[in-house]
Amino acid sequence: MKFGMNMLLWTTDVNESHYGILDSLKKIGYDGVELPIFDMNVDHFAKLGQKLTDTGLQRTAVTVSTDAANPISTDPAIRQAGLDNLKKAIDCCHAAGVTHLCGPIHSALGSFTGQGPTVDERTWAKEVLTKAGDCAKQANVTLVVESLNRFECYFLNSVPDAAKFCREVGHSHVKTMYDTFHANIEEKCITTALKTSIDQIAHVHISENDRSTPGEGGVNWDETWKALKEVNYDGWLVVEAFGLALPALAAATKIWRRMFTDELTLATNALKFMKTRSGN
Repeated sequence: MKFGMNMLLWTTDVNESHYGILDSLKKIGYDGVELPIFDMNVDHFAKLGQKLTDTGLQRTAVTVSTDAANPISTDPAIRQAGLDNLKKAIDCCHAAGVTHLCGPIHSALGSFTGQGPTVDERTWAKEVLTKAGDCAKQANVTLVVESLNRFECYFLNSVPDAAKFCREVGHSHVKTMYDTFHANIEEKCITTALKTSIDQIAHVHISENDRSTPGEGGVNWDETWKALKEVNYDGWLVVEAFGLALPALAAATKIWRRMFTDELTLATNALKFMKTRSGN
């Protein structure tokens, strides 16, 4: 197992002002961090990658698709913008030494049509992800398609459906992931979701039902850890938690109250929880 911490708990733009946090996460015992990639500045991520190498932290990353760059838009120009955006994010990953780029990269986050996904939308998403996968392969980056709960997107809502989508894409560098927060809402059975999807799962987010400290909420952790062991998952376990540090991010994640003492205490307790329950 590798244990990571998503930097979205602190910022959407990791820079010099966060270097002390990176040092602290290394001292706490994390193997790596997950970097938000929203500002597509390759030089910035190259510099950040060097800092992380010097600190001894590995890295994964997260990004999103938007209405202006939506891989499943009916407008071919917007779909092309979605592909171009993914290519820029991949370039940033390559510059920073990122191995996995995850997130709702299949469709625009928080955008709804009033109906479920269409056949055309699925075709368009596969076309964009296949082309992006070719670029990712050249950059030694695995694209990790994330299913989100029904309140955040409509295109891919369950892990088995995301796994089926990735099988249809059929690309070595396009996989999916398991996120305990979204699964807590959408999956009828944790074990079934993991067992039927493990051939496509390349990443795991450890996230509590209230988005605060893992292990202190209502997620069925007993079944989660048991199922992860049964499928022999041995990749990244990355904490994804959100707080009130950034008003814009708090608004996007609907976090209106403080649910933990401070960010580094959350990170410390989350790592202890993951290592204890995973048997590492």
